[in-house]
Amino acid sequence: MSAPAASSSAGYVPPPPLQGGSLVLGTLALSLATFMNVLDSSIANVSLPAIAGDLGVSPTQGTWVITSFGVANAISVPLTGWLTQRFGAVRLFTVSVLLFVLASWLCGFAPTLEMLIAFRVVQGLVAGPMIPLSQTLLLSSYPKSKAGSALGMWAMTTLVAPVMGPLLGGWITDNMSWPWIFYINVPVGLLAAGVTWSIYAKRETPRRTLPVDGIGIALLVLWVGALQMMLDKGKELDWFHSNEIIAFAVVAVVGLAVFLAWELTEEHPIVDLRLFAGRNFTLGSLTLAVGYGLFFGNVVLLPLWLQQYMGYTATAAGMALAPVGLLAILLTPIVGKNVARLDARWLATVAFLGFGLVLWMRSHFTPQADLNTILVPTLMQGAAMAFFFIPLNTIVLSGLSPDRIPAASGLSNFVRITAGAMGTSLSTTLWENRAALHHTHLAERLPATDPVMQEAMSKLAAAGLSPEQAAAQINRLMDQQAFTRAADDIFLASAFLFVALIAMVWMTRPRKGTAAADAGGAH
Repeated sequence: MSAPAASSSAGYVPPPPLQGGSLVLGTLALSLATFMNVLDSSIANVSLPAIAGDLGVSPTQGTWVITSFGVANAISVPLTGWLTQRFGAVRLFTVSVLLFVLASWLCGFAPTLEMLIAFRVVQGLVAGPMIPLSQTLLLSSYPKSKAGSALGMWAMTTLVAPVMGPLLGGWITDNMSWPWIFYINVPVGLLAAGVTWSIYAKRETPRRTLPVDGIGIALLVLWVGALQMMLDKGKELDWFHSNEIIAFAVVAVVGLAVFLAWELTEEHPIVDLRLFAGRNFTLGSLTLAVGYGLFFGNVVLLPLWLQQYMGYTATAAGMALAPVGLLAILLTPIVGKNVARLDARWLATVAFLGFGLVLWMRSHFTPQADLNTILVPTLMQGAAMAFFFIPLNTIVLSGLSPDRIPAASGLSNFVRITAGAMGTSLSTTLWENRAALHHTHLAERLPATDPVMQEAMSKLAAAGLSPEQAAAQINRLMDQQAFTRAADDIFLASAFLFVALIAMVWMTRPRKGTAAADAGGAH
């Protein structure tokens, strides 16, 4: 495999935008690769019990299948900019997809948990550059005036895949076997890699030989690995009541401090932290990260509540959440077409108000909520999603030169992915803590001498339940009420936070009408 070499960016003339069938096929191939990547970060979640049982390990040990991928992925994403300069965007993307396919195939064949975790680490490492580079290559395929449409195509796959993951993973596990959640990547990845190389091989970006910042890489692995381990294992180990979590936190904080000091003084840093000197990049990335953390935390929480306390199966919960993609798919192209002529901050404001309304509606859920009650805000959330990614990515990339787009995309995606992990950990932990508080309050209101409690016990006894069984049934109903109220608390708090983000997005200063074009400067 070879591509036109470019020893430096001097005199580099970006290739013209793609047209006709090449544009359609290129967009499809890049979108497929992105969808496959994002899907793989969530598809294994519902299959963990099957994986753990088949490999003869506990469900707790099985969670390393998720943790190992997340840690490796978080480490490799911010390296995208450096790797792109060293190897070229097209070559790096194509090789990453092919290695992802190989790692997926090996994951399906893994006979032990240890081997599965090892292959998941490889899969996570090679997956890192795929999302930022798919964004970069997609932008290079379109004229600057159509950059918003390109971002729209990219955003659809990034937003819909996390929702489809649990649904598809549950169906595959129930009807086939868990290795197929990895095997399905093989034909998709090979197709995406083949089409991408055939179209983009002659559109390679400039390459230059850069010194390897070994210390920077080691520090990055150290603090990001420690942070991800803390986030992934914190809830299981009761957070800072565990010496192990405290140790991870100390390593993460100290490692980050040393990493920042080193990278800001290194002549050839592995991560271009100087991007944060730009107002749009910093505030845009922070707004995107906080918003995505809130979004992803609630995406994880809702199916947990439906399955554990509303009696939904994994497949039924996935079906209840699947309509979120309808309005997202319909509206995203429209937003993409108009982001160049409208102020991206107004579009982001629409997204935050939409998310706020959706979560406010969910904060009124009760254990008696029927499917229609759950579906209405789910459908509306799709509209908010359509207005979320494109304007914020436009703000993040606004004003950056073409050679900095891969590094900026990789770094902003790293911040977003880390925020998603934080959102998941915080939402599930707060959910259980608030549920315990609500359960205590409910129990205080219903002592054994309370007439309502005595009447309920009598009715359950008349139905044939023993006193112990009756008490267990009442406790289960209290749990259902407590966890529902706890979920409502998180939904309401998230609604207020989304509205508060409006102030942050208006602190950015994208150039009106040219932000999308700047983003499209990747070509």
